[in-house]
Parts: sequence; structure tokens; C-alpha cells
Amino acid sequence: MSVDDTSVAVRAHGWRTLAALHAAIETRLERALRAVDLSVVEFTVLDALRRQDGFHMRMQQLARAAALSPSATTRLVNRLEERALLTRVLCADDRRGLYTELTHAGQALLDEAAPIHAAALEAALADARGVPELEALAEAVERLEHARA
Repeated sequence: MSVDDTSVAVRAHGWRTLAALHAAIETRLERALRAVDLSVVEFTVLDALRRQDGFHMRMQQLARAAALSPSATTRLVNRLEERALLTRVLCADDRRGLYTELTHAGQALLDEAAPIHAAALEAALADARGVPELEALAEAVERLEHARA
């Protein structure tokens, strides 16, 4: 095996480890967020909107924040709009542009969901620390979390 083959194998192993941790976290979050009738991606969208000044984003920004295609973002925004958790408004400086904006109901649901999300994330990372293959990566995620705080 050449050096290049080894680095490819190491990267592939790292990617598999990251994917396994992501799956474990997402599964835990999905189960926990059912208590407030949200999916992980719905929470992600509402949370991304809350973190923006004015609680609004262009659809393209929202798609990037949620790691969704434009069409999947539109479908998701439609569902959240039907639930009155967000609304679309015309961009004042570009009449062709639309903003997606968090509503008061969306803010209230997010306030309820945030501690559930945080607790589920903490539990998922604690579980991952107990799995030898995931331990180092889970600890790295926690270090990143603490560095931002």
C-alpha cells in the first residue's frame, strides 16, 4: 500500500466515523423532537432563522443553512408556513426576492424545542463517548461547542 493509498484509507475511515456519529446524533434528535412535533431539519431551519438579525433569510441562504436543495427547501418552507411557524415576505430592495421569516408561533415553538434539542444532543454525545470508535470525534465536537460558548 502506498502513502497515497494509506491517506485515502484514513480519510475514508474518518468519513465513516463522522457519518456514524452524525447518524447517532440525528436519530436521538429526531426521537426527542417528536415531543414538539418537529423534525431535525425543521428545527434547523427555525433555529437558523432565529439566529439572523430580523429573523429572516433569503430562500437560498436557508437552503444552505439546512443543507437542502432549493426544491426541498421550498417544500419544507411550505409545510412550516402551513403550520404558521414562518412566513414569506417580499424583499424590499429586490421585488423578485423572497425572505423567509420566523413568526411569533415559530419563535415560541423554538423556545420550547431548544432545551429538548440541547439535552438530546448532550445525551447523544455522551453515548458516543462510550463507543471507542466514536469517542475522539464526540470529544472533538464537544470541544468545538465549548470554544464557541
